[in-house]
Amino acid sequence: MKERKKIRLNGYNYNKLGYYFVTICTQDKATSFGKIKNNEMIFSKVGNIANELWKTIPDHFMNAKLDKYIIMPNHIHGIIIINNDSVGDADLRPYGKYCTNKPLYPEIIQRYI
Repeated sequence: MKERKKIRLNGYNYNKLGYYFVTICTQDKATSFGKIKNNEMIFSKVGNIANELWKTIPDHFMNAKLDKYIIMPNHIHGIIIINNDSVGDADLRPYGKYCTNKPLYPEIIQRYI
């Protein structure tokens, strides 16, 4: 298996507040999420699940909000906002069982996929 390219910025603190642009691709570029017909995305069963789960990210992470996103046949683009609206500056941890010492942004993506 080909080793994945490291795309994180060395030394960057991914616990920082801000807007994070995310791209998640399917394995081997498989069109798992659906197809485009007449310029409209038609979700497959997996695509519907991916869409519904994306919308629940803020339910699991108190400091995450979602901005625009789009699901394409073989990838997802989205903007996740890490903010401190709900708990204050000191606590940027997720809810309940997802509470760890990992940086918040990568943990959100790990839990999603």
